[in-house]
Amino acid sequence: MSRSLSDGIVATLSADAIHPFFATRLFFDTQTLNFWTGLGELTVDGVTYTGTGQLLQISQLSETAEISAKGATLTLSGLPSNLISLALTEPYQGRVCEIYFGAIDANKNYLVDEAGNYILQEDGSPIDLSTGDPNEIVLVFSGYMDQMNIEEGPDTSTIGVSVESKLIDLERPRVFRYTDASQKSRFPDDKGFEYVEDLQDKRFNWGRA
Repeated sequence: MSRSLSDGIVATLSADAIHPFFATRLFFDTQTLNFWTGLGELTVDGVTYTGTGQLLQISQLSETAEISAKGATLTLSGLPSNLISLALTEPYQGRVCEIYFGAIDANKNYLVDEAGNYILQEDGSPIDLSTGDPNEIVLVFSGYMDQMNIEEGPDTSTIGVSVESKLIDLERPRVFRYTDASQKSRFPDDKGFEYVEDLQDKRFNWGRA
């Protein structure tokens, strides 16, 4: 399936050197968790993503010419206790998960000291002196959280989240019957099937008596 890319993404991908990255949003009932595979914070379209570096792993995303549901797996390691508590207590099945792809032009001007070392902000990210907003992303996956596995170790914890594509809805059976109740479940004011049940096993005389 073809995708349209913004002019910003196309321009960035055409640069001599780029830093590609993934970002993900997990929509829980009480809060939304936003992560990206870089360092520091990344703000795109008013959404701030927390940098996880190599602690966030995203499985291969694949698409085919056929309309079929392809899932993915997210793995987060080195998580603080509050996120573990969220995973243990919050309902997650059926909640939305979005995965984005983006790229940042590596030919940037960063603030350095006299020795040539990056001067870092409090969150550990370098200070970008470049003009313009290089941060543009494109949605590459949208689906629902399905299964969550938690592995707790003495020093760190890891959460694996399997997500299903929204196309999985196409594989779920839709059962509708020619009954008044089934019709009104979709169209409450429709009375077209109101007397259908009375017709069951009813005998009619056809033609002259």
